[in-house]
Amino acid sequence: MTQKETSKRATKKPAAKKSAAKAKPKSKKRASKRTSSSGWGRRIWSIGWKCALIVVAAAVIYGIYLDQIIARKFEGQKWHLPAQVFSRSMALYPGAAVSHNQLIAELKLLGYRKVANPRQVGEFSASKTKVDLWRRPFLHPQGSQAEQRVMISFDSQGVSSVARNKDGRQLAVFHLEPVLLDRILTTDGEDRLFVPAHKIPKPIIDALILVEDRSFYEHHGVNPFAIARALMVNISAGRTVQGGSTLTQQLAKNFFLSSQRSLVRKIREALMAVIIDFRYDKDEILEAYLNEVYMGQDKARGVHGMGLASQFYFGRPIAELTLPQQAFLVAVIKGPSYYNPWRYPERAQQRRDLVLRLLMEADQLNVAQYTAAVESPLGLRKADKPVHQKLPAFFAVVQHELARRFGDSLLKQSGIKVYTTLDPMAQEAAEKAVKKTMARLGKSDDSLQVGMVVTDKYSAGIAAMVGDKVPGYKGFNRAVEIRRPIGSLIKPFVYATALSHGDRYNLATPIKDQPITLKNGQGKSWSPKNVDKQFRGEVPLLTAFKKSINVPTVNLGMSIGVGSVATTLDKAGWRDKIPEYPSMLLGAVNGSPLMVAQVYQTIADNGRYRQLSSITSVLDMDNNPLPAAPIAPSQALDAATNYLVQYAMTQVVDSGTASRLGMAFPGTTLAGKTGTSNDSRDSWFAGFDERNVAAIWVGRDDNGKTKLYGSSGAMAVYQDFLGDRPPISLRRTPVNGVVNGYFERTTGIAKQAGCDDSIALPALQSSYHPAKNCGEPLSWWQKLTGG
Repeated sequence: MTQKETSKRATKKPAAKKSAAKAKPKSKKRASKRTSSSGWGRRIWSIGWKCALIVVAAAVIYGIYLDQIIARKFEGQKWHLPAQVFSRSMALYPGAAVSHNQLIAELKLLGYRKVANPRQVGEFSASKTKVDLWRRPFLHPQGSQAEQRVMISFDSQGVSSVARNKDGRQLAVFHLEPVLLDRILTTDGEDRLFVPAHKIPKPIIDALILVEDRSFYEHHGVNPFAIARALMVNISAGRTVQGGSTLTQQLAKNFFLSSQRSLVRKIREALMAVIIDFRYDKDEILEAYLNEVYMGQDKARGVHGMGLASQFYFGRPIAELTLPQQAFLVAVIKGPSYYNPWRYPERAQQRRDLVLRLLMEADQLNVAQYTAAVESPLGLRKADKPVHQKLPAFFAVVQHELARRFGDSLLKQSGIKVYTTLDPMAQEAAEKAVKKTMARLGKSDDSLQVGMVVTDKYSAGIAAMVGDKVPGYKGFNRAVEIRRPIGSLIKPFVYATALSHGDRYNLATPIKDQPITLKNGQGKSWSPKNVDKQFRGEVPLLTAFKKSINVPTVNLGMSIGVGSVATTLDKAGWRDKIPEYPSMLLGAVNGSPLMVAQVYQTIADNGRYRQLSSITSVLDMDNNPLPAAPIAPSQALDAATNYLVQYAMTQVVDSGTASRLGMAFPGTTLAGKTGTSNDSRDSWFAGFDERNVAAIWVGRDDNGKTKLYGSSGAMAVYQDFLGDRPPISLRRTPVNGVVNGYFERTTGIAKQAGCDDSIALPALQSSYHPAKNCGEPLSWWQKLTGG
C-alpha cells in the first residue's frame, strides 16, 4: 500500500466514524421503539389478564350469588300453595239419609262419568235402586282413601247397603271425596294445584319434551344449537317465530326473572339454567316446570301448573284426562291467551292436533290412535260452570271460625287444607230457592231481602248459607249479621218448658184464650192479641201451638215463668242476651237465621245441644291434622219432652200455619214453625226433615213493613228449597219415657183407648195416668196391677 493510499484511508476513517456516528442514533431509535412496543404489549397483557381475572372472579361471585338464590328456591318452599277449602265428604252407610237421585247429582258435581259399566276410576253406572261406583283415591281428614269400586243400594228411606264389588263385603261407612270449593290466595294472585311428577300422565311429559325441548335429557341447561337454529329462522322470517329456550331456561325465567326481553336478562337466564341443571336432577327440574308453567287466566287468578289447568279446562283430575285433552294441555303452553279454547276453539283445536301429529311422527301414537284423537272434540268444561264457588256468606263464617280456633295467621301458611261442613247440593238448592222466591216476591216489593242457613241434622255442621237475594254478592251477610225479632219461632221453647212439667201440661191440656193485660216495671201495660183479633175462651195446648195463637202462649208462659223459658232457650244454644219480660214469649227477642238454626238444630237432634260449626278438620302442608279442642255436646232438652215438641211441629205442617207446605209434599213427615214479627216486618220460618234443618228470614233492610207472614214469605223459600232437594221423611223413632196416650178433647184428661170423644197423642210416661173404663182415674192398686 502506497503512502498516498495510506493517506487516503487515513483520510477516509474519520468519515467512516462520522458515518457510524450518524448511524448510531437511528439504531437507538429503532431499539427504543422496540422497547417501547414491547413495554406497551406487556402493559396491555398485564391489564388484560387482570381484567379477565376480575371478570372471571365477578362471574364466579355472581354465579355463587345466583346459586344461593336458586338453592333457596329449590331446596326450600318452591311455591306458596293457596289454602284449599273442601266441602264435606258425603258419607254413605246403611240408613244414611241420601237418596238415589241425590247421590247421582253429587257424582256429576264431582265430575264422575256415567257409563254402562265402570272400567276405571271416575266412572259409575246406575239402575233404579243401585249405583255401581268406581271411586277415586283422595285425601280424607282421617287418612288417605284408596280407589275402590262399590255397589250402593237404596230403599225408600235412603241408603240400604254399601258393598265392595270384588268380594261383596258390606262396608260400615264409605266416603266420597269432597268437592274442592276454592283456594284462598293470600299472595300475588298465582293459583296452582301441586301434582307430583309421577302422578302426571306419561303422554303429557312425552309431548312436552317433544314439543318444547327435545334434547332436555341431553343438554346442560342451555342448548346452543337450538338457539342458533331459532336465530336463523327468525332472521329469515324477519320476526320472532321460534324460540331457542330450553325447559330449564323457561323455568329459570318463570321462577326468578321478569318477562322483559333484553340481552342482560337472557344471559342471566342462561347462567341460571346452567346452574339449575348442574345442581338438580332432570326429573326434579321437570316436576318444577310442570307445576310452575303458566297455563291461562281465571279472571284475577293466574292458572299455573298442569294440575290446576286440568281442573280449569276440563273440570276433572289430570289422571282422568283423555289423550286429546292431555295433548291440549301441552298445546296451550305456547300461548294461553292466543289459544283460549272458549274464545278461539278452532285455533285451539288446530294447535292440539299439531301436538298429536308430532306424537304420531315420533311413534308415540299409531295412525288409528291419532285419527281417533284429532276427530274428538276438546271436551271442555261448561263455560258457565264455576271453577271457584262463590260462597261469600259461608266463606266469611269459615274464615272467622279459622281465626277463632286456629289463629289469624293460619291462612298465611302454605298448603293447608280446610275441610268444611258445606253440602254442595244443599247450597245449590238454597241458592236456587232464594233466587226463584225472591224474584216472585220482589214483583210487589223489590226492597225485600233474605238470609238463610241450612244445617246437617246429624253432624251439626252448616250445610248451606245465603246472605243476600243475590247469593254470590259479597256484602252484608244477613244470615249471620242481622238482629231482628224472631216472632213465633220462640214458641217451641215456651211449649217445651211447659211440657217438661208433665204433671201440669200435656198436648191436650186446655189453655186460656182470654184477654190479658200485663204491666212492666215502669208501669207500662201490654195487652197481647191474636192475629185474627178473636178470643176462644180455651184451646188445647197442641191447637194453640200449631195455629200459633198468641194469647194462650202468653198465658202459658206466664204460668211457668218467663225466666224458665229464657233458661230453656239458653240451654238450646241461644248465645245472645234474652230479655226476661212478657213480650219475649211472643218473640220480642232479636236474632239471626244462624242463631235460629242453632236452637232448632237442638230440637231436631233430640234435644242435644251441639255448637254449629263450618269446619270439620284442618290439615297442614304435610297432611297432619292441626289440633283443636272439641266442644262437648250437652242434653239441653229432655229427650222425651223434645219428642213431644217435635210431634207438635209436625202438626204445624200437617194442619197448622204451615199446612200449605204439608200439601206440597204429601206423605212426607216434616216439622216446622212459622214466625211473624209485629206489623209483618219480619217473615220467619224454621223447620227440618230427616237430613237438614233450615232457618230463613225475609224482610227489609230498613225494617219496613213487608205485608208478609211467615207462611207467605220465608216458608215459600223453604218450600222451593225442598222442591229442588226432595225431603226425606222424618223417622219418628220412639224414645224412652214417651207413650201413646189418649185424652178427652175438651178437658185434656187422660183416658183409656176407645173412650168417646178422645184423641190419641204422645205423652210423658211418668205423668200419663188414664182413668179406668173411661171414668175415674185408677187407684194405686189398679195402676200396680194394670187395672
